[in-house]
Amino acid sequence: MHPRLTISLLGVSFLAYSFSIYLQPTLDTATPANETNLTAEGRLVWQKYNCQSCHQLYGLGGYLGPDLTNVMSAPNKGVPLLRALLKAPTPPMPVYNLSETETDALVAFLTAMDASGSSSPKNFTILPTGMIQPK
Repeated sequence: MHPRLTISLLGVSFLAYSFSIYLQPTLDTATPANETNLTAEGRLVWQKYNCQSCHQLYGLGGYLGPDLTNVMSAPNKGVPLLRALLKAPTPPMPVYNLSETETDALVAFLTAMDASGSSSPKNFTILPTGMIQPK
């Protein structure tokens, strides 16, 4: 096959695929009823800094850091430890230099996760957004 024809076919395929994506309906990104504004901001902080690449919620996520589903109610943990680790993390966690607002939001998000209980990921449906909900 001629190289120009190959490039042209790939270009047309890319444009057709891109156009088809924009024709699909958007995902429902409505905030869950029990989620406050601060909790929602904390979820965005969690996603912005890609925390799930190292940490888990409900057993889903990375394995480098601990599962944070119930860290807020765990003995000798909670808000003071979380705030301290966010300001001066231990290796291999990177220093993110979170603002006080981002820290407050992340604390609210992890507090909401803790209040939701603990469960096996098998009991949840994974949404297209990467979040989970009970089956």
